[in-house]
Amino acid sequence: MKGIILFTLLTIWSNVDCKSCSYSPSQWCTSLDSAIECGVLKQCLETNATKPNTLEQSVQVELYYESLCPACRYFLTSQLLPTWTMLQDAMSVTLVPYGNAGESFDGKKYQFTCQHGEEECLGNMIETCILNVTGSNAFQIIYCMEASTDVVKAGEKCVELYDPTTKWDSIMTCVKGDQGNQLMHQNAVKTGALKPTHNYVPWIVINGEHTEELQDKAMSSLFALVCSMYKGSKPEACSTALMKRHRSYCHDE
Repeated sequence: MKGIILFTLLTIWSNVDCKSCSYSPSQWCTSLDSAIECGVLKQCLETNATKPNTLEQSVQVELYYESLCPACRYFLTSQLLPTWTMLQDAMSVTLVPYGNAGESFDGKKYQFTCQHGEEECLGNMIETCILNVTGSNAFQIIYCMEASTDVVKAGEKCVELYDPTTKWDSIMTCVKGDQGNQLMHQNAVKTGALKPTHNYVPWIVINGEHTEELQDKAMSSLFALVCSMYKGSKPEACSTALMKRHRSYCHDE
């Protein structure tokens, strides 16, 4: 398997800026630093997808967030996706797009209000339907959206890029119909059932537990936290340098 992965990486050597990459090809996917420096984070995601996921040993990471919250977008794109790229055989991720939203029932369907306005409600709904429709491709699609300048407008292109067999019309049918309404209600129920009750986002739950200590560790270096908590044989990437990030939130008002 290592030989296959190395061959795959060698085939993309021509796309790497050798002047800025100080790692050999065999080291590109061994750490976040090397993958980012050599510009192969996306390729490492694809090659690491061939590794088995030991679910019973994996660290369970749940992210409760909202689509237009700057702090949520930063954590998802700079911490969560890169960590999962390198350690997806040691962790599982659950995304719950709702955050500090509110809901009411008008007798026919649920109505939602969002901290950052109607555009955020639409973004939450699109990402919820993407999670339901696209399955294992959803995380990469949502990363693509959250990393874009305009989260909502990027949706169609991101689906086309990461799941070309899924038609955008199927996503929008979910968004505009009863299915999306019910799925978002489920997100509201799940978020409302959090213990302790969330009062900011991103709200991070690790192995079913939220504490300020776990939150701080996840926000500063989710990579280090997953490495320290994984019960199986430590991935090679866990022995390399870890990335640090700063803490910021969108508070519930």
